[in-house]
Amino acid sequence: MRPFRLHTRISLVFTGLAASLLLVLAALWLHGARQGIHEEVEAASRVSEQWLAAFVAQQPAVGAEALLAVVRPLGRIRANELQLLAADGSLLYRSPPPTYKAGRQVPEWFVDLLHPVFEQRSLTVGDLRLVLVPDASRAVIDAWDDLLAMAGWALALLGLLYVAAGKALACALRPLEQVMQALDRTGRGRFDTRLPVFSTPELGRLSRAFNGMADRLNAAVNDNVRLETEREVAERMQAGLEQERRVIARELHDELAQGITAVRALAGAIAQRTTEQPALYSPAQSIVAVTGEMQQGVKAILHRLRPPAGDSLGHALERLLDNWRAQHEDIALHAELELGTRPLADETAQTVIRIVQEGLTNVARHAAASRVDLLIVRGAGYLQLSLRDDGRGHPGGVSPQAGCGLGLAGMAERVALLGGRLEFTRPAGGGFGLHACLPDQVLLEEVP
Repeated sequence: MRPFRLHTRISLVFTGLAASLLLVLAALWLHGARQGIHEEVEAASRVSEQWLAAFVAQQPAVGAEALLAVVRPLGRIRANELQLLAADGSLLYRSPPPTYKAGRQVPEWFVDLLHPVFEQRSLTVGDLRLVLVPDASRAVIDAWDDLLAMAGWALALLGLLYVAAGKALACALRPLEQVMQALDRTGRGRFDTRLPVFSTPELGRLSRAFNGMADRLNAAVNDNVRLETEREVAERMQAGLEQERRVIARELHDELAQGITAVRALAGAIAQRTTEQPALYSPAQSIVAVTGEMQQGVKAILHRLRPPAGDSLGHALERLLDNWRAQHEDIALHAELELGTRPLADETAQTVIRIVQEGLTNVARHAAASRVDLLIVRGAGYLQLSLRDDGRGHPGGVSPQAGCGLGLAGMAERVALLGGRLEFTRPAGGGFGLHACLPDQVLLEEVP
């Protein structure tokens, strides 16, 4: 069953309260009506008794037939039924039923509720007895008709009150529709949505609070976008610097290091052939020693220009994971890194870092997860990487989709270039899983 709207429920409450008040007023009216009927019929009975006593006192003592001839024309005396009883208590005469609202009946419960209890009044005429029996049935019928009329007016009033209250509340609560629409637009990413300042004090406070929240949210989003942009720019600059350092290191290795190696080889050959010629042997040995020192210096420069990424993969991942934990304290990150002791090739290490970085970024942005598990294991010639979360899963299913930054499709391309595999899964318990298998290529490049 669809729940009632707010103004409908409030209108029903108002109408229920009004109906309760009307019921209380009806109970008071019934109590007053009962007392009024009792007083009216009792007064009529006393007057009828006095009048009948005076009437009988003027009549001489007569027999039953004569007295019947006298009382029959009287009929009913106001709200009283007139009966003539013989000396043995048998009924000789009863006045006819009332003609006012003849044939009308009311519910028994209403009669029991309003009909008072009266005492009969009697007058003795010789051996005969005249009895006045009070009858409040017509007054009860009048009260029933009044109650029906009042009930009809009360229902009409309650219906009018319900409609009027509903319209008044709908008009008063109309600004809440604007609030709901503003919240929906904000939830869809329209952070420039603002509410007008309503004239009602409570709604005015609500609109000012919403606008302040929207301003802070918009500023936070802008800051986040700026930080993301700065991060991407820094990453591109860092990538450019790394590429330039690789080029310089390659040129030093190919040009200077090869030349030094050639000079050292020639000096070594001269030293071997001039062992008996001190004038040549000593300088040749010096050249061999100096070129060896130059080789060590060039090797140190090359390592500074191009440090092998595989040597520091564990430290780089630890720094990345620590920074991510600090930024997302509401998400538990559990990591197991089994990288071994051998250094990885630069391309493999960079791919691992980028996959972990992009995977964690997607979890923070889209997954709404509370826990993330990262597992990296080396063995049997392959490096296995698994990243799983318990969030709501990727909206595109398990197919790679283009996204922010590297994206899932970018991950797949990087892994494919290394001859590896990348899979995306949705576990039965929910969430999203990323699994990569990369060839375990150790660092083979050696600097002479």
